[in-house]
Amino acid sequence: MKSFLQNVLRTLRLAPNGTQTDDVEQGHLALAQKDYAIALQKFKRAAKNGDVAAQIEVGHFFRGGLGVRPDLAKAVQWYRRAALQGHVTAQFSLGVIYNNGEGIAQNFVDAVHWYQLAALQGNANAQSNLGLMYEKGQGVLQDNAEALNWYRMAAVQGHVAAQFNMGLMYEKGESVTQNFAEALKWYRLAAIQGHGEAQGNLGVMYAKGEGVTQDYKSAHMWFNVAAAAGNSVASKNRDAMTQNMDAQQISDAQKMARDWQAGRILPG
Repeated sequence: MKSFLQNVLRTLRLAPNGTQTDDVEQGHLALAQKDYAIALQKFKRAAKNGDVAAQIEVGHFFRGGLGVRPDLAKAVQWYRRAALQGHVTAQFSLGVIYNNGEGIAQNFVDAVHWYQLAALQGNANAQSNLGLMYEKGQGVLQDNAEALNWYRMAAVQGHVAAQFNMGLMYEKGESVTQNFAEALKWYRLAAIQGHGEAQGNLGVMYAKGEGVTQDYKSAHMWFNVAAAAGNSVASKNRDAMTQNMDAQQISDAQKMARDWQAGRILPG
């Protein structure tokens, strides 16, 4: 419920007239005081009069069950009204709902439709999800080149999952020339943001010397960091690495991992 409340609080208000402005302002005040019934009443009145920000907020209320019983059908109704006015959050929300089949029949074609509208407005989450739809061939013809294009748009905005997927595609050579150095770059960007799989894959690339000079200490460090993030494969790889390292190298690698977690270094 907290995430939905945060979404509501973050929604930008775009009210076309004074009455709706007052309703939205009063709705936000009631929301801040956790008076959900009054907040919903105010938002709904503005939403019915066409206020796009109020419409998305009403959608959040029904989706998250803020002061009302969760009702995905009503959430979709209000999201759709906002989405048709071009509200990017509403478009992305509809994409997620149709993609996951939240309270309605799962529909990948509709998910792609709403993701694309949001993605074209620069929404990084929608761009990343659209890339995944193209990669999997869900709701669209499977197309790795198109997937890469959408992943890149999201990745340059700092989207961690898109950065990781860029790394995978360059490592495997999917619709691009295999390029370990490029894969390493995207894995590193995702790893810096705490992506456990990216951290583990960095460890593998350092262990094998793919796209970088072979470095067992750096490999061990990234495996260690990834293991701490819950990557069980990295944990096994870290333990296996010790067979190729002496005690001093292991000690150095462990210190590198501690320094990384403490924010004292930014390893290569």
